[in-house]
Amino acid sequence: MKENKDSLNFYIKKFTSLRRDNKNGGAPHKPILLLSVIEAYEDEIFYTNEVYIVPELVAKFKHIWSQIVETNHHSIFALPFYHMKSEGFWKLIPNYGFEKLVASKASLKSSFYTLKTAIYCAEIDKELFELLKDDKNRNLLKISLLERYFPITKSLYKKETQDDNSFLFENEKQYFKNLKHLKETLNENSFQEDIFVRSGIFKREIPKLYDYTCSISEMKVDATINASLVDACHILPFSLSNDDTVGNGITLCPNLHRAFDRGLIFIDENYKVEVNKNFIENSDSSYSIKQFKNKQIKLPNNPSYYPKIENLVKHKAKFS
Repeated sequence: MKENKDSLNFYIKKFTSLRRDNKNGGAPHKPILLLSVIEAYEDEIFYTNEVYIVPELVAKFKHIWSQIVETNHHSIFALPFYHMKSEGFWKLIPNYGFEKLVASKASLKSSFYTLKTAIYCAEIDKELFELLKDDKNRNLLKISLLERYFPITKSLYKKETQDDNSFLFENEKQYFKNLKHLKETLNENSFQEDIFVRSGIFKREIPKLYDYTCSISEMKVDATINASLVDACHILPFSLSNDDTVGNGITLCPNLHRAFDRGLIFIDENYKVEVNKNFIENSDSSYSIKQFKNKQIKLPNNPSYYPKIENLVKHKAKFS
């Protein structure tokens, strides 16, 4: 008799009979990804049956891997995210314009950058999503994965409660030394995954330092759902500076974030707003940018978390 897809036993059987390369003790990638996904639902990172490639999920994958994988397989997040589609409960949804690439047997499976570019999300069965809402079901699915694929190391598994955000507070010399070490010791895929995770921590932690308040407009919205209306803004773009420390961060609401990135506004050495003269706007609007001219910005309580003056100067010079 065929089991219903809404049965927990159906998915336990699916999870314990994954298609994988059995060389070298068996590839651990798919089980590690599934453990990561279960934790993500446990932490309410996902609210629907759509699984997104977000820093929190990649961080979980890397952390769980470091705990319980003892074979010499390489930790490649893209590999299981792509290949899980063969299991029947996981469907890849492409970004617009990448439908043919995702449908083909392209190299999405090994390139994190390509995967992130081409894939919008993965959809899991709605029946599985309903099961993952329940703590007891999640624990039973975790146990089934650990006992089947990691019988020797399962006791080492422990859910990480907090990401390592220490890099945010490193001095410039130490930060770039550590970043260089990562680039030299990791392969390109692993390095890109690490940068992706670190950028996620930056985006999450910088708003905390500013009490989730826009540093210029002082707009703040408290919500019962994850709906912050302020962005963690790089003063100098990461693509140019490679700098994810607090001294290169500031919080701005989306419209002021765009104005800052495009050089319509600056912040001077006294942490006051300067406005570029080379644009025209409706000055009667309550959303006028020029209303913030000479305004003292809101800063973190701890002076060591203030934006670095040299970064603010370089930002202004870029548009002068």
